[in-house]
Amino acid sequence: MSLTKQDIANALVKKTGLTQTQASVLTNQFFEQITETLSKGEDVKLSSFGNFVVRKKSQRPGRNPKTGEEVLITARKVVTFKAGPKLKLVTQKGSK
Repeated sequence: MSLTKQDIANALVKKTGLTQTQASVLTNQFFEQITETLSKGEDVKLSSFGNFVVRKKSQRPGRNPKTGEEVLITARKVVTFKAGPKLKLVTQKGSK
């Protein structure tokens, strides 16, 4: 099972008294802001939750797994996530 944006909006309705429309708009704006910030190459730090970091990966040689043919993998930017201390505690408790 996965948590969706709709699930988050529904939780906001229950916990804050916002209307469904307000909660959906708020949820969408939150994720749009994160996306816009990352697309500018800036990091996003959410206290106690974790950090989204934009990393630059250099061009490198690779291999097509089907044919074995060597290919050049172009340089690109990727987003990585590092969990914050509170999130790490939650995930550690869940795995025990």
